[in-house]
Amino acid sequence: MLRKILKSALLVAMAVILCSGFIIAGKGYEVYQEAVEETSLEEMAASIRSKENYTEFEELPEDYVDAVVSVEDKRFFNHIGVDPIAICRAVFHDLKAGSLVEGGSTITQQLAKNLYFSQEKELVRKVAEVFMALALEDTFDKEEIFELYVNSIYFGSGYYDVGTASRGYFGKEPAEMDQYESTLLAGIPNAPSKYAPTVNPELAAQRQLQVVRRMAACGYFTAEEAETVAESVAETLASLAAN
Repeated sequence: MLRKILKSALLVAMAVILCSGFIIAGKGYEVYQEAVEETSLEEMAASIRSKENYTEFEELPEDYVDAVVSVEDKRFFNHIGVDPIAICRAVFHDLKAGSLVEGGSTITQQLAKNLYFSQEKELVRKVAEVFMALALEDTFDKEEIFELYVNSIYFGSGYYDVGTASRGYFGKEPAEMDQYESTLLAGIPNAPSKYAPTVNPELAAQRQLQVVRRMAACGYFTAEEAETVAESVAETLASLAAN
């Protein structure tokens, strides 16, 4: 008898979960539809590209692209807008924490969120973000998505795109950034108020070391290249400590 009761309870729970999932998915799709009806993807892209300091993908150093992919979305060039592996990892961490502490967002999802949605960790909004990411991938190629992303994120110190950030921090055009500058800049958007070198040079350098390690782990840096950049960062940290 107890086994039958438990089996029935489990079936009811599964049915409730499935129904809830369909309801949330439906609401998320509605939010996505309302967003693109108000401003289409093409219109949103055009507004970003019209910026005076817009930087095209071809103007970005390979090291910078590799650095961003390493720390933000290592399977960016292979997924369809969402990354099932990252989502499963995020769900595990969220369940463990008992709250939405990790989103598993791809670069495409981050672009969708930045352009259309709030930063609140709300389930329906996350579902809408997934629909928007799939639409972005269907409308633009990977290079265009990356290009739109780095031209619409905040780098701290009043710099709202990669071009103004490169000129502001280094006095260089984006194409002129070296490995040191590329890895430093790639780490800032994760938390601009903490990692902007004009705000906290020491935290910026520590974050840069994380970027360098991720690049090595993802195969973008050889051990020698990673060591060279890491030594430069270590020298910066030592200099800051001495002062």
